[in-house]
Amino acid sequence: MDNKMFCYQCQETAKNVGCTVMGVCGKTAETANMQDLLIWVTKGLSQVTTLLRAEHKSVGSEVNHLVTFNLFSTITNANFDEDVIVDRIRLTIAMKKALLEQLGTTNGLSDAALFDATDRAVYEDKAKTVGVLSEKNEDIRSLKELITYGLKGVSAYSKHANTLIKDDEKLDEFIQKALADLLEEKSVDELVSLTLETGKWGVAGMALLDEANTAAYGNPEMTKVKLGVGKNPGILISGHDLRDLEMLLEQTQGTGVDVYTHSEMLPAHYYPAFKKFSNFYGNYGNAWWKQKQEFASFNGPILMTTNCIVPPDASYMDRIFTTGATGFPGVEHIPGGIGDHKDFSKIIELAKTCPAPTELESGELVGGFAHNQVFALADKVVDAVKSGAIKKFVVMAGCDGRQKSRDYYTEFAKALPKDTVILTAGCAKYRYIKLNLGDIGGIPRVLDAGQCNDSYSLALIALKLKDVFNLADINELPIAYNIAWYEQKAVIVLLALLYLGVKNIHLGPTLPGFLSPNVANVLVENFGIAGISSVEDDLSILVG
Repeated sequence: MDNKMFCYQCQETAKNVGCTVMGVCGKTAETANMQDLLIWVTKGLSQVTTLLRAEHKSVGSEVNHLVTFNLFSTITNANFDEDVIVDRIRLTIAMKKALLEQLGTTNGLSDAALFDATDRAVYEDKAKTVGVLSEKNEDIRSLKELITYGLKGVSAYSKHANTLIKDDEKLDEFIQKALADLLEEKSVDELVSLTLETGKWGVAGMALLDEANTAAYGNPEMTKVKLGVGKNPGILISGHDLRDLEMLLEQTQGTGVDVYTHSEMLPAHYYPAFKKFSNFYGNYGNAWWKQKQEFASFNGPILMTTNCIVPPDASYMDRIFTTGATGFPGVEHIPGGIGDHKDFSKIIELAKTCPAPTELESGELVGGFAHNQVFALADKVVDAVKSGAIKKFVVMAGCDGRQKSRDYYTEFAKALPKDTVILTAGCAKYRYIKLNLGDIGGIPRVLDAGQCNDSYSLALIALKLKDVFNLADINELPIAYNIAWYEQKAVIVLLALLYLGVKNIHLGPTLPGFLSPNVANVLVENFGIAGISSVEDDLSILVG
């Protein structure tokens, strides 16, 4: 097959098989290939760091941060700038060369560990030989990619925690050892074991980020978030990075500019630390895929802090900015690394010249039900379960996307019996959080734990209920799982749930294209993984 590229890491991949000419996300073949090469040289670097640790030599945090940043940069809709990816390749090779000098021997190292070039033409040729399809065995390829995508997801969590000066050396060591293992010949059984181990460390990565966020900004609490707009000009911030939001809010004080959240940044409103900022106005719009329409009507500048950028329209190209691991050709990038102060003055000055946002909707929504808040309501929740007022919890976490088939999740939420409660996290919530589903004895029927990064809370809530009801198996709980996925952070959430022993998860709107039939069968037979069908049939299976 003479493909210009091959990528199947997201749910919207072409025909659920693979993008071969250009990414459905908008990624060019050239950028996709450079991302493949970046992953490959990062695996080579990781092989070197793994051997250094085996020789009892230290690996600095700057190396760990480089690895997680590289992986994060290749997540779907994160960085479309080929030049930036090429720079990351050169930086990775340079760091690897320095570390190679510390090794006692280079015997047995892979081509990825020894590759040394700076010429872009060499990169282009090499990239065509190290992509996804370079592994010929379909099942081995499927498992290796499943692990790679899980590592990308946990690297995103780790990178966010690093930004708040929180590190887990053991997590970094696992990520790098797993990347090195992917360069070697492994059996299916070995890779299945590594897949579950990736889920284990996914839990650790989510715990690290939860600790970092709550230590910096307090525990999320039940909060009403405004959906309308004010009269002042505004800045719209999207993505996931709370430290970027904090710096933006600090720098906009007294400027007459309001700050609004978009998509995955909505849960920032739930943290106590951000409530002191009087110009932190509300949430504007919906999930990431609607940004072209919503960014145009916002009128002011937009700051993309992490993945979820889509190729911008001309209507707002001159007022969108990126920072961190995010990038797009022709879009101005605000520099700054871990611990750095970022200067958002150019964005603020631009905002002052813009009209106020055009209103899309009015009213408010309620969220902030991360684990600490739900634990505070534990007695009330337990009583509702014991009395029969709550018969079932349905976890509907994950991602949203463009496909019409995702209307299923709205209709499923509407059709749930009145004695069920939805537990959610991630932008999948936009399919139902604005519906008027009511409450059960004062407990809202949609409990939003936060970003996809906050799916850890849903696991803690389930484990807490397991203990409260003195159950031996988490699957004995009255909890069903109907999860929407899109990109690689959803993959690590899935692997984390599998590691925790959760079974019978329904995953949609399609099963991942990167699962070979045999690997899919392993997940079905061992964990009860299933796709979605009709609302009526799935209600019968999941709720009864």
